[in-house]
Amino acid sequence: MTHAIYHDLDGASVFISGGGAGIGAALTEGFLRQGARVAFVGRSDYTAFAAQMGDATGNTPLFIQCDVTDTTALQAAMDQAAAAHGPFKAVINNAANDMRMDATTVTVDQWHAMIDVNLKHYFFAAQKAAEVMGNAGSIINFSSISYMMGGAGMAPYVTSNAGITGMTRALAREWGPRGLRVNAIAPGWVLTENQMTKWASPEKLAAFLDLQCLKRHLEPDDIVGTALFLASDASAMMTSQVLVVDAGVAVTG
Repeated sequence: MTHAIYHDLDGASVFISGGGAGIGAALTEGFLRQGARVAFVGRSDYTAFAAQMGDATGNTPLFIQCDVTDTTALQAAMDQAAAAHGPFKAVINNAANDMRMDATTVTVDQWHAMIDVNLKHYFFAAQKAAEVMGNAGSIINFSSISYMMGGAGMAPYVTSNAGITGMTRALAREWGPRGLRVNAIAPGWVLTENQMTKWASPEKLAAFLDLQCLKRHLEPDDIVGTALFLASDASAMMTSQVLVVDAGVAVTG
């Protein structure tokens, strides 16, 4: 897919959590192709992916291996990225775990683990972003339409995404006077490799497609354009918003 070019992103410092796979990998590539100086973190080793992106785009990202649930390590990685690329123009909180689990059997440890990756890391990454950005920048939080639909079998994940929306609006209100913008993107069912391996079946895919107004399954690159727009000055007066990208499943407004 060809995306619009935002000239203010050329040379901009961008930080992405979970930027080595799925939607995150598409985001990394999308910002690299804008000329941005991208740093991303991931729990697995994405050194080869970073090199591949350098070959494909002529613009090599900085990969820092990091477990985003380790707040000290996450914020240290953000300091490292800012030292390498300069103050962030955009910070994108994307890493997540949508593990399915029966609400009646969720343990305390499972609950904390899910909240840590799906909500806690978003807050503390935003906190560090606000410190590094100063008085200008865009923080983009990835939510999900699951909280609008009340997705069954994934209560901790759905709860986290509802929390992301509230947090986005609270931080937008608190940091807006400084010039910081905080928005969220709520994708529908994006068919990443992980989704296809773990959760998709012909029956589930067909049923979800029936819910969509647009009759094509979403791919990771379908989300990139919205993130580029929210990171750029083209959305300079947008904050505290949740933009749904789901081919027409959820209705807002």
